[in-house]
Parts: sequence; C-alpha cells; structure tokens
Amino acid sequence: MVEAAAVKTRILRGARLFDGEGFLDDHALVLENEQISAVVPAHSIDPTRATEDLGGGVLAPGFIDAQVNGGGGVLLNEQPDLEGAATIARTHRSYGTTGLLPTLITDAPDITARAIAAVREVIAAKAAPGVIGLHLEGPFLAPGRKGAHSEGLIRKMADDDVEQLLSTGLETLLITVAPDQVEPKLIRRLVDGGVTVSLGHSNADYETLCAAVDAGARGVTHLFNAMSPLSHRAPGMVGGALDRGELWCGIIADGHHVHPAVLRAALRAKAGPGRLFLVTDAMPTVGCAQDQFVLNGRRVLRKDGQVTLEDGTLAGSDLDMAQAVRFAMDELALPPSEALRMASLYPAQFLGLGDHLGALRSGYRADLVLLDDDWRVRRTWIAGDDTAA
Repeated sequence: MVEAAAVKTRILRGARLFDGEGFLDDHALVLENEQISAVVPAHSIDPTRATEDLGGGVLAPGFIDAQVNGGGGVLLNEQPDLEGAATIARTHRSYGTTGLLPTLITDAPDITARAIAAVREVIAAKAAPGVIGLHLEGPFLAPGRKGAHSEGLIRKMADDDVEQLLSTGLETLLITVAPDQVEPKLIRRLVDGGVTVSLGHSNADYETLCAAVDAGARGVTHLFNAMSPLSHRAPGMVGGALDRGELWCGIIADGHHVHPAVLRAALRAKAGPGRLFLVTDAMPTVGCAQDQFVLNGRRVLRKDGQVTLEDGTLAGSDLDMAQAVRFAMDELALPPSEALRMASLYPAQFLGLGDHLGALRSGYRADLVLLDDDWRVRRTWIAGDDTAA
C-alpha cells in the first residue's frame, strides 16, 4: 500500500492581495504544496492555525517574462547550457520574475540545438523552476529589419526546420518569425504542433501579416521595434498588430525602445482579446556590474540605461520586470492593476498558460511576488517555495 504524500499548508496574510483582477484587503492566501488552495477573508481563518504575517505591501502573481536574453552576466547565446539558463532565471527572480523564457537570438544551428537541450534539461532536472520554456527569436527574420541580429545567420524557414522545431520536446516553445520570410503553411504546421508563433523583425505589409495571423500566429514581438511602421496608406506590421484584436503584443517599456507617448497611444488603440504585455528583452547586464559583453562576435555596450552595438544599434535592454511595472504606472499612467496584469496575467494568457499561471486562484501554481509600497520586490515564491537559490 502506497501512503499518500503529506500536504504542506501555508497561510500568508498581512499584505494586500492582487488576484489578477482586483485588489483584496483583509484577505489571506492558503497554499498547499505547490499550489494555491484558496483566497479567503482573513477573519475566516481559525485563530489556532499557524499563519505567516507578511508585514504589509502587495502580494501579487509572480511576473512572467517571455523574452529574456540574459542576466547575471550570462547571455544564453554565449552560454547555452543548464547553468547558463539557471543563472538567468535566478537573476531575474530577484526582480519578481517567477516564470520566464530564456531567449536565444539568431545563431548557428549547433548553438540553437544546445540551447534547446539546455532548457529541456533545466526543466527536467528542476534546476531552476522559473524556467517555463524557450523563446527562439530567429533566425527566420527579414534582413532589412535585423536590428542587432547577425545578418549572416538569418535565413528563410524550410520544411526541415519545422520538423526540428516540432521535435524539441518542450511544452512551451515560442518562436519569433518574419511573416515576409516564412510561408503561412509553415506557420500553420508549427501552430498545429503546439508551438506559439510571434511575428517580428519584419518589413511585411498589412496583408502579409494578416495571412500569418490567419495561419495561427498569436503575437507580435517587441511592438514598434524592428518592423514596418504605421502610415496612413500602409498600415504595416504596427498597424496590423493594433488592428487585429486577437494578437498579443510584447512591449519593452524602458523609455528607450519606444517613446511613452507612442505606448500610451497603442494602449488606447489595442482592442482585445489580445493585449499589450511587458517583456524585458534583458541582456547579461541586468543584475551585474559589467558594462559590455559579446554577441555573435560583436561587442555590446551598456551606457546611460541603454544596451547597444558599437554602431549605436539597440541590442536588447538593461531592463528588469519590476522596473517595467513601475514605468507602466509612472510613464504610461496605468493603474497598478493593469500594470500588474501586463506583467503576469497577459503574458500567461499569450503563452497559453493562463489556466494555471498569472493569477491568485485556487488550483493555480503558487508563483508569487511581494512588493513594497514603492512597488519594489521584497520576496518571491515559485511553486510555493520562497527559498531563492
């Protein structure tokens, strides 16, 4: 006879709760093992039960970042192994990110294969529970909108590429492609195989974007950056992203990639069910003192809050998710509830994980962040564990 595993129960109280929809005062969160068991009024708790007083602040769903190139001195392209992915996750956890996709920028096929194997290994070994999948940003992009990607490594997608992407063994795989470089039939095969397809680094016109969306593309990668702009006779990628309500759009809210006025206009323009959500596009400089690193053999520099190639081209960001949340409140004039949703609920829904991540609900994984009155991170929990490695 097999004995049932013991249930570990924790009750967290003493903070204002944000459950993904609104704020709850005088409530407590009940955790059982890795999951949220209940959200209950604090007065309903048996006074004889042990509880943990969080001492104020806001307890919210942990942040989810779909685009994280690096952190803690590590760039996934340069260290595509278990320790590299785990270091990135540990670094961003200190900024409230409890779920992320390590992101590989366009690189050689062998580096891509190593990154896939590394993320698969880190998930299987539970070496960094914050790693929830992988984002491949390229190499199937448009050379004319390459940004900091190496043009010599960019190429069109072939049938063999689709087969390889469908055989990664990853439950959550996000890939950014240019719709003017990848045929709709290939996008459909990827989507039917469980891959989330996002559109970016593209000169596509409105009609080409719409064909990709009709084929199943679900999102747009770093809206406004490295894509055909909106004009009055040619909506381009930007116009299509805002017009097609089902598309989810990642935004880099750091004041360098997109002017706040433009982001405010996009927020007003975007109709649901797809929404704008926060990503960092973070580079190795986040969480460490180094001011330069190497990407595909090129030197990248951090200066005045920006990360650029030596020619001035933006190459990711020096942004963490807690900063992005504060920027959304301070510069985009968003209420805290919407800023928090853009960092947790919306990315979870975009990735198809909204049934167990991104909110404080019974049955959801206990991924939490405790924020102080200035919206800075005090503590995190991943699957109910608040022991940061």
